[in-house]
Amino acid sequence: MANIAVMGAGSIGCYVGGRLAAAGSDVVFVGRERLGRELAAHGLQLSDYRGWRHRLGPQDLVYATTAAAAADAALVLVTVKSAATAAAAQELARVLRRDAVVVSLQNGLGNAAVLREALTTQTVLAGMVPFNVVHRGDGVFHQGTEGELEVEDHVRLAPFAAAFAAAGLPLRVHADLLPVQWAKLLLNLNNPVNALSDLPLKTQLSQRAFRRCLALAQREGLELLAAAGIVPAQLTRVPAAWIPRVLALPDVLFRLVAGGMLAIDPLARSSMWEDLQAQRATEVDWINGEVVRLAERLGRPAPVNARLVALVHAAEQGGRRRWSGTELLAALQAG
Repeated sequence: MANIAVMGAGSIGCYVGGRLAAAGSDVVFVGRERLGRELAAHGLQLSDYRGWRHRLGPQDLVYATTAAAAADAALVLVTVKSAATAAAAQELARVLRRDAVVVSLQNGLGNAAVLREALTTQTVLAGMVPFNVVHRGDGVFHQGTEGELEVEDHVRLAPFAAAFAAAGLPLRVHADLLPVQWAKLLLNLNNPVNALSDLPLKTQLSQRAFRRCLALAQREGLELLAAAGIVPAQLTRVPAAWIPRVLALPDVLFRLVAGGMLAIDPLARSSMWEDLQAQRATEVDWINGEVVRLAERLGRPAPVNARLVALVHAAEQGGRRRWSGTELLAALQAG
């Protein structure tokens, strides 16, 4: 089976790599010593919102703390936080096979370009994970929302397609991934809203005030994308341009209209919430910050997303971490 390395074994890396290993692929996980100890004690327990479950015992896992373990990998999935991409690229450049295929499965838009700067002989492709994964501790990782892996199309990716299909994670390939990445990023603009609500995603999205916060952020992003000539792909049953209007509906109408828009597990939370709880730096600069940078390139403001970035950074530094929907909406409307 495929010889695969996961560089950055966090929530996404452990879940995707774990599903590949469960289906028979030869997978090595590269991550922090802290998580290595957790998996050595508990193994890897995987589940999803549809009821699928699988457990890999500690004896079934290969876990390392340096990129040297990826030296023989034919495929490398990069799942480190965006701030760590450049450092991970330098580590991989020292050890990878010249013919390795490297796929960025990270938040943000520019990580594949950062990897390509260091990995000049390898094939580097952009990818995207549209679903949410929650790390519940003790080696338990749960996929809480629907979606399939999206990746830039390339002939060298074809030999690995069967491994992903066998793992229940079929690859959807695209000649141009940028519209897909922007569509995912528009959905991810909810990450700081969810993190600052301190609520499960489904509970947060059931409250109109929080949905209106997301709608403000998305409208701002959509206006900037239109000015830049970028049309986001349709990832949900509702086109991206319609989503802010659906979000702003009263709760009763929202449940009727959006009930099948996106399947969400009642326990799902955003990775940004998880980072704040663990007192780690978040990826808000690679999510809402991407909208702010697009606005800067266009010479236009992005006050809603800039405010969300500022509020999350304040929370990272020990500031307020729990807002009601009404309070957060007022803060965003005030600019």
